[in-house]
Amino acid sequence: MDKLRIDKWLWAARFYKTRSLAALEVDKGRIHINGQEAKPAREVKPGDSVALRQGPVTRMVVVRGISSQRGAAPVAQRLYEETAESQQARQQAADQRRLTPEPALSISQGRPTKRERRELDDASKGWDERWSASLTPGKGR
Repeated sequence: MDKLRIDKWLWAARFYKTRSLAALEVDKGRIHINGQEAKPAREVKPGDSVALRQGPVTRMVVVRGISSQRGAAPVAQRLYEETAESQQARQQAADQRRLTPEPALSISQGRPTKRERRELDDASKGWDERWSASLTPGKGR
């Protein structure tokens, strides 16, 4: 066997958990073979370069082997070789994610508690709106 469908190869090389996910990513245009956008039935052979976008990072790999069966991870890693530029870009992206602060930490305060809401409501009302010292019935109750 010297050629294999790209969706099946991506699945066997453990880039995607299922073959249908691999085919879906190919359909979305996230996979390029030798610089050209691929279709799920496009065949790859050893020596082809495959660019695949996973999240914010584009990985460039060279096909080293063909397997139609999904095996163990060490076996799957022998099916491809990642380029040095791709490894460096992945490392830079990981460093940037690690150094970037958590977005949720930038929120100084969230929703007010029930007590804080009451205090805000009381502070927004004037003394006359809360209490009435008049003898007029119905006012201030």
